[in-house]
Amino acid sequence: MSITRRDFIKAAAAASALASAATLFPGISFADWKEMEDSSGMIQWKKTPCRFCGTGCGLLVGVSGSRAVAVKGDPNCTVNKGLCCVKGYHSVQALYGKDRLTKAKVRKKGKMVEVPIDEALDLVASKIKDTIAKHGKDSVAMYGSGQWTIPDGYAASKLFKGCLGTNNLEANARLCMASAVTGFLTSFGADEPMGCYEDIEHADVFVTWGNNMAEMHPVLFSRMLASRKRRENVEIIDFATRTTRTSQASDKSFIFRPQTDLAVANAICYEIIRNKWVNWNFVNKHVSFHKGKTNIGYGTEDHFAFKDKAEGASFKEFREFLKDYTPEKASRISGVPAKDIRYMASLYGDPGKKVTSFWCMGMNQHTRGTWINNLVYNIHLLTGKISLPGNGPFSLTGQPSACGTVREVGTLTHKLPYGVVMKQKAREKAAKIWNVPVENIDPKPTYHTVEMFRALDRGDIRFIWIQVTNPMVTMPNLKRYRDGANKEDRFIVVSDVYPTPTTDVADVILPAAMWIEREGLFGNSERRTQHWDQILDPPGEAMCDTWQIVQVAKKLGFKKQFPWTEENYIEEIWNEYSKFHDSPKHRMAPYKLLKERSGIQWPFVDGKETRWRFNVKHDPAAKGKDFDFYGKPDKRAWIWLRPYEPAAESPDNEYNFWLNTGRVIEHWHTGSMTRRVPVLHNAMPASYVEVNPEDAADMGIVNGSKVKITPSRGSITMTASINGRGVPPRGMVFVPFFDDEFLINEVTLDAFCPISKQPDYKKCAVKIERA
Repeated sequence: MSITRRDFIKAAAAASALASAATLFPGISFADWKEMEDSSGMIQWKKTPCRFCGTGCGLLVGVSGSRAVAVKGDPNCTVNKGLCCVKGYHSVQALYGKDRLTKAKVRKKGKMVEVPIDEALDLVASKIKDTIAKHGKDSVAMYGSGQWTIPDGYAASKLFKGCLGTNNLEANARLCMASAVTGFLTSFGADEPMGCYEDIEHADVFVTWGNNMAEMHPVLFSRMLASRKRRENVEIIDFATRTTRTSQASDKSFIFRPQTDLAVANAICYEIIRNKWVNWNFVNKHVSFHKGKTNIGYGTEDHFAFKDKAEGASFKEFREFLKDYTPEKASRISGVPAKDIRYMASLYGDPGKKVTSFWCMGMNQHTRGTWINNLVYNIHLLTGKISLPGNGPFSLTGQPSACGTVREVGTLTHKLPYGVVMKQKAREKAAKIWNVPVENIDPKPTYHTVEMFRALDRGDIRFIWIQVTNPMVTMPNLKRYRDGANKEDRFIVVSDVYPTPTTDVADVILPAAMWIEREGLFGNSERRTQHWDQILDPPGEAMCDTWQIVQVAKKLGFKKQFPWTEENYIEEIWNEYSKFHDSPKHRMAPYKLLKERSGIQWPFVDGKETRWRFNVKHDPAAKGKDFDFYGKPDKRAWIWLRPYEPAAESPDNEYNFWLNTGRVIEHWHTGSMTRRVPVLHNAMPASYVEVNPEDAADMGIVNGSKVKITPSRGSITMTASINGRGVPPRGMVFVPFFDDEFLINEVTLDAFCPISKQPDYKKCAVKIERA
């Protein structure tokens, strides 16, 4: 009898439940743990950020002996104020799955064989050397994650960019946050949100742009609901492509056709101008107008190259451009009634209302992701509702350190911890801090994530080291990239905590320590750096990802650049990394203070955190009387003329449905950890396809029916969900991607935003039939 991965995960989850609860405290309920602590001192509580989101909630982990046995929210953390979501409350059970990786494995004669971890690290180092000798420095690559700690990413960047001399370093945040980065950079010249979570307590209106916050950021959504309950006239507007739990909790929900958020955002600007709601005092002093290229392509072909070109424009040109986006015209494109577009515009335009816009994957995983980010900024800039308490655009993240590790450390091909590889000044600064010749740092970026895996398929890359991520589930157009990884003369190293479809293709598997089994730092969505101490010992020979990189670097001969010992390497890395950001624009808090507090926001200057950037009252880098958008050379924020352009694939007569993908509240990303938590696995044991009830009736589909989903490439058969927690509009289906028994990314298309290079997982054309 064959055993599927699903069977094994179910057994591992059951074993986890026994190990984390019954074995230690048989017959004792979760509610009794605090009483036990007070009466007997059996449980010690230690602080850590949660790793199952980008919100950055603070946790207190209860430890008894050598095991984590309980979790509660950290009341001293301003992010969540003692509240957790279902993943946070059950997070420590993810440590105790029966199939936890505790030994290194190496492929020998086609089979994975356990070896001492030092032997495996020797092999990794020798393969890097041999591959570079045979194929050149750009034949090796590393692929990391927004789950990487800041020290993980810093060590990887120093090794690959500073020592090996290749820019073949990427992270999975390219798949989730790259459009947010390019949106910030093109509009403000500086990355990351200008506001903070405290905006929730000040705002009168919340607009969620394609963001199911109730499930994806439930703690922040709970704060929004609490704010609405406390204060009169607080309003939540859900602007989305399907009806979700966020829609159900909102005051109004407006459903738009995929990709047409571009048209609606422009229509809102049209209405703001038509109704004379422009904040001219702000616009005249702090805004300039610009336009770029149009009809920019979709990146579906190998070696796709695009570079935008900014040209100056005027308010008059902007107003003329918007004539194509009256509410009536935008309604015909989007399906949103013109009166609802006018209503949204009136909320932004009302000078008496503070408005906060939130978004995440809906806007970022978009073939015009940079553009839609720009357009939402346009709305806030026209009305002057930015960089003020309760007034601001806020791009949320989905991973605990997508900001701190990927965006700030710079673990993308074009980035350095300060600046970009293309700039001589940035290379010189990095070379000095890293103690390498400046010539080591290549001034030319190589491959963004999609192109990196295309290069692996083509053979341009022969060696890749993957840490803390599961690309053999998450890559769009997945079959091509899995087949590429399995080709001869490819060497794949994977560091992880559990077996996954990515470890299935590995030649070396390195067992990794989970987050509380090592010391680390994350950086969350609101520029908050969070430190935690090691709480538990890792099992077996499992090793911290940072230390794996440090050990390989030393074996490669870079002891001078990696002089740290196991006793102090996290502190030493932080102190070295902080040198890159030693200015009022991005100064980081000192290590000692980070150890004491439940997170500190940067810029951290003269002992003070910065809550609202670009605002002279709050930002130590801002100069002048009120606002200073110091990221741009003209010291102004840029409003962009960005048109509506259709998706790379749209439904036609044969493939007549949209496919949309995403997450559910119980599981995080590919489910490799949360599916081993019994409560979460039992609540959501398998993926499904949401079908609109009218479409289902037309095709004779009922709940539980098998439904075949077919694009122009591949197909997949899944179980139908009708009128469940989410309901797509007619002509759309939705599939969560957490279940590796149903690899929905074999169906998705690897089209991406040409500016950010972030793929669009929300839109491709499929046909649906009862199986």
